[in-house]
Amino acid sequence: MSDDQWREGTPVGKSTGSAKSASRDSKEWKLIEKTMGSMLKEQRRSRRWGIFFKLLGFGYLLFIVVMFSGKNEVFDESMPSKGAHTAFVDVIGVIASNQDANADSIVAGLRKAFENKDSVAVMLRINSPGGSPVQSGYVYDEMTRLRAKYPGKKLYSVISDLGASGAYYIAAASDEIWADKASLVGSIGVTAAGFGFTETINKLGIERRKFTSGEHKAFLDPFSPVVEEEKVFWEGVLKVTHNQFIGKVKEGRGDRLKLTPGNKLFSGLIWTGEQSLELGLIDGLGSPGYVARDVIGEKKMVDYTVRPSPFKRFTDRLGVSIGNALAQSLGLNQYRSLQ
Repeated sequence: MSDDQWREGTPVGKSTGSAKSASRDSKEWKLIEKTMGSMLKEQRRSRRWGIFFKLLGFGYLLFIVVMFSGKNEVFDESMPSKGAHTAFVDVIGVIASNQDANADSIVAGLRKAFENKDSVAVMLRINSPGGSPVQSGYVYDEMTRLRAKYPGKKLYSVISDLGASGAYYIAAASDEIWADKASLVGSIGVTAAGFGFTETINKLGIERRKFTSGEHKAFLDPFSPVVEEEKVFWEGVLKVTHNQFIGKVKEGRGDRLKLTPGNKLFSGLIWTGEQSLELGLIDGLGSPGYVARDVIGEKKMVDYTVRPSPFKRFTDRLGVSIGNALAQSLGLNQYRSLQ
C-alpha cells in the first residue's frame, strides 16, 4: 500500500466510522428528546386536567355552600295563598339556643302563623324532653303576647310522645293542651347535673392548677371538691327557677289544675296523658289531626315551622353538637335545665 493510500484510506475509514457513530448518537438523542418531550406534554396535560377538576370541584362546593348556608327559613312552599287552614309549628327535640327547637325559630314560626289571615287557629306540635328555662320562657312570653294580639285565633298545644319540663312550660301558655293517652306529660322541675373528678385526679397523681378572681368563681368546677356553702347557694338558684316554672304553669292553666294535697304536681314527676287529664295538666286526649279536624274544625294543616338550612344543620351537628355533648358528658357545663 502506498503512502498516499495509507494517508488517504486509513483516515477515510476512521472518518466514516466516526460519522456513522455520530449519526447513531444523534438519532438516539432525538429519540430521547422526543420521548422526554412527550412525557413533559403528558405531564402538562395531566396537570391542566387536574387543575380543571379541582376548580370544578371547588366551584361545585362553593355553589352548595351559597345555596344552603343562608339564614333559617320557613319551608312553606305548599302554603296556600287563599283558603282556611290550621297552622302548626313543630317543637321537636331539646329546647336550646343551638338546637332546632330554639326560641327564635319557634317564635318566628308562631308569628307567621298568627299573622296569616287564612289561619283559623295555631297549633304547637310538641315532642320534646324540655331544655333551657330561658328559651322556654322566651317562647311562653311570646305565646302570651300573640294570644292577646289575636284574641279571635286560639292557640293549641298537642303533645305526641313527650311534653316534659321545658316543653310543658311552653305548652302551659296555650289556650288548650291535648295529648295521647300514652303520652308522657309534666316533669315540672329543674335539674343541674354533672360529675366530680377529685378522687380520680388524686389517684392518677394529677396536680390541679386553678386561678380565679372571686372566691366562688369556679364553684361548679368538676375537678374541685364540693363546698357546702356553694351547694346551698346553687340549690337556691334552682329553687328560684323552679318557682318561676310553677308560677308560669299556674298562670297558664289556672283553676284547671287539680292542686290537691299530696298529688306532687310540681315535684318533677311525669304522668301519662290519661293521668294528666285527671290532674288538669291537659284538656283532652287526641292527635294533631284529631284536634285540627274535630276541635278546631279545619282539617287542612299547613306547616309554619322554621327550619335550619341543610348545610347549617350539618355543620352544627358536626361541630357544636359534638363539643357540647363531650363537655356535658364530662360535667364541664353544669347549666340549669328544665329536663
